[in-house]
Amino acid sequence: MGLYDQLTIFTGNANPELARKVCAYIDIPLGRIEVFKFSNENIFVRIGESVRENDVFVIQSFSSPVNESIMELLIIIDALKRASAGRITAVIPYYGYGRTDKKDQPRVPITARLIADMITVAGADRVLTIDLHAGQIQGFFNIPVDEMTALPILARYFQEKQLSNPVVVSPDLGSTKRARNFADELNAPLAIIEKRRKGNNDQTELLNLIGDVRDAEVILIDDEIDTAGSITQAAELCLARGARTIYAACTHPVLSGPAVERLARSPIQELVVTDTIPLPPHKHLEKITVLSVAPLLGESIQRIHTGASVSLAYRSAARLRWPSVG
Repeated sequence: MGLYDQLTIFTGNANPELARKVCAYIDIPLGRIEVFKFSNENIFVRIGESVRENDVFVIQSFSSPVNESIMELLIIIDALKRASAGRITAVIPYYGYGRTDKKDQPRVPITARLIADMITVAGADRVLTIDLHAGQIQGFFNIPVDEMTALPILARYFQEKQLSNPVVVSPDLGSTKRARNFADELNAPLAIIEKRRKGNNDQTELLNLIGDVRDAEVILIDDEIDTAGSITQAAELCLARGARTIYAACTHPVLSGPAVERLARSPIQELVVTDTIPLPPHKHLEKITVLSVAPLLGESIQRIHTGASVSLAYRSAARLRWPSVG
């Protein structure tokens, strides 16, 4: 019996291309599955092969349509459980609802916790994810959670640019730790933008830039870009403070609402993202570069399957060049 004979990977409809790349990295076929909606919008799943006692991984980002992607994952997990899968790992490259991780207003939900409970109740035994919006979401699960990060992938891309005077800028105080780690990877100084959010309407008010970006090649770094309001305002502020060139990078390119239009007319020269979320054609701007997380996920899945250290996945996957996919 081969090492991966009982390793099976399935995917829903959220990001099948990423799942195919992960399978290509491991050199196994993608599992056969049907996932579709009836005319009444009910989701139906049929597993097309035996999974009895197999180590099964389901790759499904919570990308648009978000609620449908979540329901697909839950139903797939339920189908696998009822088909006697040995262990089920939910691979969630992008964990939607991550921003709703605490009660910061009266009478509001903690939806990130609710989703964690749903995944556990559905029958998942483990979760593998990338760059959660808030680290405490790991604690919302009563099953093991492996959170990987795409920062080394993004950092390597900028290292290869050999920028002469890079400065990493955090677009808000909440992203400071992530930006500091990214700056350490590049051996670059750090600057921080202090901002205040106005209610729940995705509008922000920039207050201050802490640090020096004059004549610098600025790299704005965040975990996700949603409507692109914060990142484009941050870029304009850096430009006003004398930045020479402005780049931006994030793991999850949500790019909802007016994001593409804002980015197109912003002073950001290049936006570097990963393929945790697929970009439809209308969101593909010339200034957007997409790097693949498939080697990172593939290496992590192999290590979970064989019982090896997942924390060493970065080192093993780094032997291959992180591919650009767009």
